[in-house]
Amino acid sequence: MSVFDDEIARLYVQDGVSDDRIDAEAARYGPLAEDLRALIDLTIRSRAGDDEVAKVRALLDQARKVLAADAEDHPFGVRWGASGRRRSWGNAAVGLRNAIAPPLHIEHDETGRVWADFFLHAGYEGPAGMTHGGVSALILDQMLGSCAQLGGHPGMTGTLSLRYRRPAPLGRLRAEARIDRTEGVKTFVVGTIESDGQVCVEAEGVFILPRWARGTEPDAPTTPGGVDGTDVWPSARDEETIDTAATRQGGPDDD
Repeated sequence: MSVFDDEIARLYVQDGVSDDRIDAEAARYGPLAEDLRALIDLTIRSRAGDDEVAKVRALLDQARKVLAADAEDHPFGVRWGASGRRRSWGNAAVGLRNAIAPPLHIEHDETGRVWADFFLHAGYEGPAGMTHGGVSALILDQMLGSCAQLGGHPGMTGTLSLRYRRPAPLGRLRAEARIDRTEGVKTFVVGTIESDGQVCVEAEGVFILPRWARGTEPDAPTTPGGVDGTDVWPSARDEETIDTAATRQGGPDDD
């Protein structure tokens, strides 16, 4: 296993945090990220003048210093609490603590289908009034990958192919995904983004269980972050994945 793989594997951590503490942290940081999402949108749409913008920047500088006083020196990664509850709070698509994330709140059913209703503000614009194509790719990459994981076949993106059938407007959208088939460590998933029932973007992806996460590999780590007795890679038992009650905060499209 390479040094890079080892460093990535160590960001999959069972930290033993209680559900009560997870709930408290979600209540603390979720609204902060939501405030920042609103600021991103307003930064684009505001007509404030020089004096007002200067005041806002001074306030933001104070806020930056407060947050920087006690901050980790690495990405959030993926963490499991004592009950097995999973947190991907730094994720760019679903992260409760990531102001860049819409965020997506992904639902799933017994058939393996997943879906998410979400809202994209002015910060996700590409063509005028429309969703940036790269944002659509981000969302579908997450949707297809989560579908594979929730279906019991987790993996990292090997390939992702998209077909842009029509522009996706900003505002309320829906994404769906389902597993098409599996071949060994590869899972093939398909999905769409829709607006008012019309398909805007179609995607096909192949998700591959990395070598270091395969239990049969002699060099596969078995103890993420030095915590004994826990697999480094999410399994089918981690069905809360991203839409636990604690992460259902923020956005106009909370599920």
